[in-house]
Order: sequence, then structure tokens, then C-alpha cells
Amino acid sequence: MIPQGLSRPVALALILALFAPILASCGVGGSGSGATINVGAKDFAEEYIVGNMYKLLLEDAGFKVNLKTDLPTPAAQAAMEAKELDLYPEYTGTGLTTVLKLPAQSDPAATYKAVADGYKQKYNFVWLDPAPMNNTQAFAMTQEKSNSLGIKTLSDMAGKAGQLVMVGPAECAEREDCLKGLIGAYGNFKLKEYKATDAGVRYQALTSNQADVVVAFGTDGEIAQYKLVVLQDDKKFFPHYALAPVVRQEVLDKNPKIKDTLNKLAPKLTNEVMQGLNNQVTGDKKEPAAVAKQFLQDQGLIKK
Repeated sequence: MIPQGLSRPVALALILALFAPILASCGVGGSGSGATINVGAKDFAEEYIVGNMYKLLLEDAGFKVNLKTDLPTPAAQAAMEAKELDLYPEYTGTGLTTVLKLPAQSDPAATYKAVADGYKQKYNFVWLDPAPMNNTQAFAMTQEKSNSLGIKTLSDMAGKAGQLVMVGPAECAEREDCLKGLIGAYGNFKLKEYKATDAGVRYQALTSNQADVVVAFGTDGEIAQYKLVVLQDDKKFFPHYALAPVVRQEVLDKNPKIKDTLNKLAPKLTNEVMQGLNNQVTGDKKEPAAVAKQFLQDQGLIKK
């Protein structure tokens, strides 16, 4: 994911306001089942769903859980450092480039090792098992357009760029981790047109044939909703964004059951699964908590 920016003073002020009710009512990181665990989630559908999954799994294992959502990346990180948050779902690419300020890399194993080592050394936080999903920057087309133009990879797209209209966020055109960097990596191609739009109308522009390619994220619900073709990043330009729980080591030491409880979820969250779950929230307008509960019950991960 491309995270939202927030200055550290603002982040600290925000988390104090957000967590005051929780801190007033309970201690952080008790011991054993029955302990209270403070779980965080960021400010978009996928994180709402996964945050609720963590909550439900931990409650099923006997913990009491406080869930706080709508935390931008800097606020979640600051809350963890301040011991006001015990764990939350984070993306390996975000941890690498935004939190640790290290160079991006596309290899999933190398990215995971870098964040696991870096967080342990710098913050004494532990990354649990990563899911196979990859919510990286993506470029997608309708099946009809992909087939008619013979475009399946980003190299194919670059080769036919002069015929293509792309729609996406305004900042993408000038970001090194979006279109600007992609152009450099794939041969300095030039699009017919780039249409800058708000996030809410990107997919409408694509499906109404006002654009040929949409700037997306790998697990967007609209990819499943419209059965889009995600173009393969065949030169491996974009960082890998696997999702995993990040837990404070001292909380894990007191509550070792957290590890097995959350790790059993990881292999279930593929791109296809997450696209479908996201679509239930963004497309079908279902509540994230209900979507999370139904999925966990269907998978036999919590009691019905």
C-alpha cells in the first residue's frame, strides 16, 4: 500500500486522543487467556476486515479484545511504540519503506526478512506469519480490452502505451513508486492520456470505456467485482506488500497463544480471497465485522 503521511507530533497527539478511553479502562498486555489485547487497524476496508478477524480469533481463544480502527500508518506505529497498541495488521512493503525507511525490493522473502529483522532490532516488535496476498500497486484492464489488445503484462502495456488512456489518482503520475517510476523501469513509454480522478470513480471510468487501464491495488474488491485482469509486473518493479500481524515482543512473551491463534489465518488470505472479501464491503456494502465473522466460521477458524 501507499500509506498516508502524518507528522510524528500529530500522530502522537492523535493516538493519545484515540486510546484514552481504552487506557482508562484496562491494562495493556496482561498474561494468559483472559488478558486484554489492544488491536489496531488502519483506515480502509481491507484493514477493517482483517482487524476484525484478529479480534474474533483472539476472543475465540479466550482473550478480551479492544479494537481501534481508522489509524493511519504513522499513528499505528506510534501507538505501538507508546505501548498503547499491542498488535495490528501491517504490510511488508509499508514496513520496509515507510517505517524503516529502507529501499524497496520486490522479493517477498527478502522483504519479509528485512522487516522482521529491522522491527526486532529497532522496536522489539515481532512479525508473525505473512499471508500470501500481495496488496501492491497494480494496473488492471477489463478482460475484453486486455484480450483485444493482447496486453497481459506491464511490458505489453508499455509497448502499446501510445494507444492507451489510463485513469488513476493525480499523485500517481509524479510518484516514483507509481507511474513515474514505472515509466523509467519499463522503457520510458508515453501514454496517449493519463486521467487524474478521485478514487471513487476510477473503476467507473474503466468499466464505462472512458479509460483502458486503471491504477489499482492488488486486492481491491473491484478487481473481483468486475473480473478485471491485473497486468503482471514482469520486471518486478513494485515492492511486495504481504499482510501480517505485528506484535510487541513483551505482549507476545506474556501471551504466547497469540502466535498460533493468528498464524492459522495467514495461509487463508490470498489475493483472490481478499478481493472477494473487500468487494463484500466496498461493493455489497456489508459490515466488515460481519464479513470477517462469516469468513472465519466458513473456514472453521472460530466456533459458529
